Amino acid sequence: MKDKQIIFTGGGTAGHVMVNLAIIPEFVKEGWTVDYIGSVNGIEKDLIEPLKGVTYHSISTGKLRRYFSKENFKDPFKVVKGTWQAHRIIGKKKPAVIFSKGGFVSVPVLVAARLKGVPAVIHESDYTPGLANKLAIPFAKKVLATFPETLNYLPEDKAEWIGAVVREELYTGQREKGFKLTGLNSTKNVLLIMGGSAGSQKINQAIRAGLDQLLEEFQVIHICGKDNVDESYAQPGYVQYEYVQEELKDILAITDLVCSRAGANSIFEFLALNKPMLLIPLSRNASRGDQIVNADSFKKQGYAKVLEEEQLTTETLRKALQQLKKDKLQIKDKMNQYRSSEAKEKVMEIIKQQATKQ
Repeated sequence: MKDKQIIFTGGGTAGHVMVNLAIIPEFVKEGWTVDYIGSVNGIEKDLIEPLKGVTYHSISTGKLRRYFSKENFKDPFKVVKGTWQAHRIIGKKKPAVIFSKGGFVSVPVLVAARLKGVPAVIHESDYTPGLANKLAIPFAKKVLATFPETLNYLPEDKAEWIGAVVREELYTGQREKGFKLTGLNSTKNVLLIMGGSAGSQKINQAIRAGLDQLLEEFQVIHICGKDNVDESYAQPGYVQYEYVQEELKDILAITDLVCSRAGANSIFEFLALNKPMLLIPLSRNASRGDQIVNADSFKKQGYAKVLEEEQLTTETLRKALQQLKKDKLQIKDKMNQYRSSEAKEKVMEIIKQQATKQ
């Protein structure tokens, strides 16, 4: 390909970056010039900047809130500023194609891409499109879906189902390293608690309130979010982290069961690795309800148990985890019937096809 220049975008949560993390190294290996447009202080900056061969660019972004805030009046101006900044970056870098994983930072980038005549490809992980992607879809050439049912919510002429993109390194975890890292062992089931990249106060509180009882049955690895580690709970069998990245593959290698939010990227990774899961989706009070639909889909297919956040207490959590442990072999049998598609290769092929059409 004559002009191997690409810009990635997406952010706000780790879920809006993970697919990018899976495919960026492949483009770097193939000799593409890779740039990334993200927000000034978003988690995407922390995740992308350490990558070799990638130049990170910060732009002004608004936030797509579903509640009243005085910041809502400022955000349109931030988006306009961000669009101008993205327009300038795209004009300077002259990419052949732009790939967006969604999140509020992606909207000004996709608008600027259309203004500059650069084809853009969007990836939608959730069962139904998020608000940012809904706004950005008119400016894209292709929209890729993880759930086949998502095609019902997308423009027919742009939509394509490609399946779940799973980071290859997650398959390379080593149990020996995982046990050494955590100080745990193989005498009890290892339960991994994940509340999303920002953590979950409700899940954290329920876990810690019933920690003594949980430790009778499980060893617990608790990824609790930034500034949420509480050393007053430190004890044998309980390991806390704010966030893990490089170590995640080894932690997953020793994980028997997972208790997690229901972000699409994470739950498909757990599925690919055959990790039975208890999903506690974000409630509609705190989200658009996408995690509820994701969790319901996995429950119907036998991949997960679900505990609604409104029903979350120390006791309901303990009982749900006990049931998950009891049914784990049955759930793993269902998971073994799942065949992951070659989604990463499909995404890369589609991106390259769009790049040649510029």
